[in-house]
Amino acid sequence: MLFGHGDDYYQSTRAIISNFSSNVWHGADLSGIREHLYRRFDRLTRYPEPDAASLKRLLAQHYGVETSQLVVTNGSITAFYLLAQAWQGARSAIAVPSFAEYEDACRLHGHRLTFFPTKMGLSEIPLEEQDMCWLGNPNNPDGRLYTRAELLALLEANRQVLFVIDQAYADFVTTELLHPADVAAHPNLVLVQSISKAHNLPGLRIGYLVATPEIVGRVARFLIPWSVNAVAVEVGCYVLLHPEQFVLPLCAWLDETAWFIRRLNEQGIVEALPTSTTFFLARLRRGKAADLKHYLLETHGILIRDASNFRTLDGRYIRLSTQTREENEALLQALDAWTK
Repeated sequence: MLFGHGDDYYQSTRAIISNFSSNVWHGADLSGIREHLYRRFDRLTRYPEPDAASLKRLLAQHYGVETSQLVVTNGSITAFYLLAQAWQGARSAIAVPSFAEYEDACRLHGHRLTFFPTKMGLSEIPLEEQDMCWLGNPNNPDGRLYTRAELLALLEANRQVLFVIDQAYADFVTTELLHPADVAAHPNLVLVQSISKAHNLPGLRIGYLVATPEIVGRVARFLIPWSVNAVAVEVGCYVLLHPEQFVLPLCAWLDETAWFIRRLNEQGIVEALPTSTTFFLARLRRGKAADLKHYLLETHGILIRDASNFRTLDGRYIRLSTQTREENEALLQALDAWTK
């Protein structure tokens, strides 16, 4: 899906005041990165490492894995396309609704697809005739979460299946999830993660996958040299070396999300659905998501995600990522104005 994601501010001529459409931490202090890039501006005058080796080494140290277990990619989305390409023609099961790029990557590379609802228990997923299974955890767009114990049991019970677990939003939950080091004991596991989500850096496109050296070798055959640019490498290394500058106030953000969902449901214009994280789906009680998105953007400078293009969702669904209290209250007021 080249177009149709959230954060599509580039399509509007209206100034955006609040962006509820992008599931990133909105409060990151990027001043340290800005100063670092200014000092390292000379890096742009030379080619970057072909495989982002310096960032790969830091990630390996951070997670206690080997560099041979890592592939650094131009955003986590590239990891999905590389995996689909490396297993071209595979039989893939995909949870829905979920990030559309799992399906798009698989279709591009000739996978035979089946779908199962995210609300289905993991032990109920029909995997007997599947080669791969794609799961988001926490899942985008609904914020559904599988526990570490559930996923480990799934891996053990289906050793013939390669599981691609998208943990791009792992920093946005308090529950313990799978660890990169888990791939050593589970050769049928691929973890895909992101650096940009918790640091408000989606424009840099920094992601990576962790798997066994055998899987990494198979994927790396399709890796394009210099696919991760010098700025992304510099910023990724800076983030890992300065964690004290990027402390995510997760509990406060989750508390604000709970307040926001409660207020939306009390207001009665949308039904905000439960979530395990800081973003969630909401179903309009009347009207269309596309109309509401247009109204909020053009009248109030507020951008939301029309979620109707997620498989199994219809034109009533929107996705919201919790912002500051002031911005959340402004959206509530704008919804009131829309109904009038």
